[in-house]
Amino acid sequence: MSDIEVLTSIERERKRQTDNIELIASENYVSKAIRDVTGSILTNKYAEGYPGKRYYGGCEYVDEIENLARDRLCALFNAEHANVQPHSGSQANMAVYLSVLNPNDRVLGMDLSSGGHLTHGHKLNFSGRLFDFYSYGVDEKTEMLDYDKIRAKALEVKPRMIVAGASAYSRIIDYQEFAKIAKEVGAYLMVDMAHIAGLIAVGLHPNPVEYADFVTTTTHKTLRGPRGGAVLCKDEYASILDRTVFPGIQGGPLMHVIAGKAVCFHEASQPAFIDYQKQVVKNAKAFEKALKIEGFRLVTDGTDNHLLLIDTKSSFGITGKAFEQLLDQISITCNKNTIPFDQEKPMVTSGIRVGTPAMTTRGFKEKEFEMIAKWMRAVIENRENSKVLMKIKGEVLALTRDYPIE
Repeated sequence: MSDIEVLTSIERERKRQTDNIELIASENYVSKAIRDVTGSILTNKYAEGYPGKRYYGGCEYVDEIENLARDRLCALFNAEHANVQPHSGSQANMAVYLSVLNPNDRVLGMDLSSGGHLTHGHKLNFSGRLFDFYSYGVDEKTEMLDYDKIRAKALEVKPRMIVAGASAYSRIIDYQEFAKIAKEVGAYLMVDMAHIAGLIAVGLHPNPVEYADFVTTTTHKTLRGPRGGAVLCKDEYASILDRTVFPGIQGGPLMHVIAGKAVCFHEASQPAFIDYQKQVVKNAKAFEKALKIEGFRLVTDGTDNHLLLIDTKSSFGITGKAFEQLLDQISITCNKNTIPFDQEKPMVTSGIRVGTPAMTTRGFKEKEFEMIAKWMRAVIENRENSKVLMKIKGEVLALTRDYPIE
């Protein structure tokens, strides 16, 4: 490579990823096979349109790849139709909204501070700017979804669409109940399963495809594929969805990424992927237990999936931002995150979000996550002691050296 500046930054990032314990719940490590196809000559090919109906010539082989990706994704989730062209989860959500909604239509989605996503109606996001979003949250005591309250809100608002799914909610979501509420108020149901798609694929979490009109996802996170998005829907919406993705909101699809998605869906259909997802959940439960032992308060008191939301402010009087920076000093990466009814600003927060998918990919088991919990408590107790922090960092680096990235 001739661009030394870019190469240097890539090598630094490679070292950071290799050295650090990665706890960001939305990140993972893709296989070498996915890296290879995502960096292949397919990046040269323009392929506006869909297989068999392209606006460019020379698409016969990329047609094969996109058809593979679509078929494999439908098989994985028992879906009737799939669109694998969205460049991201946000664009997948945009495609669904613009398929069946008009500007200023009412939509009911999960509040960001309760665990929702920006695209579920935040006022600064396109979703909140284009549509009349209302929010539901979680119960103040349990910090879990209260379906009676969600139903009451839906009856009050009478939305044209209800959005289920979250980016920082650690419990099982009852899609059947959401479907009942949506049917009662005459609304479409869209489920954003981006975070838990891998768990759903192997049957460790309920499958929303059975209940929702549309299901969106990212292809990274627990699916462990390239960064991108996808939409699943019933056949009756296939035509309008496809027209909305192209030419509605996107031009040429990224065929090198779609190839990576096809490989991802193949990997997710293998027996080893089932074992991986089971270990993700085992590690999350072990992490939950260890964090409680170390004195951390967990939002909802635990987890049913791959992530945990930690209330650092009430646990140890430290903000999420400060704790994120503190952990970074010892080569543990996480992200600050708002917690339900948070009194801190969004760029400060009262908590952090952690997840087990990435380090499970590298081979971590329960005992490694128990060690991480101990380090997290030790860092707080010794935050002013640079000598102790350096010692802990050395222990972290010694551990990650034993678990290289593929």
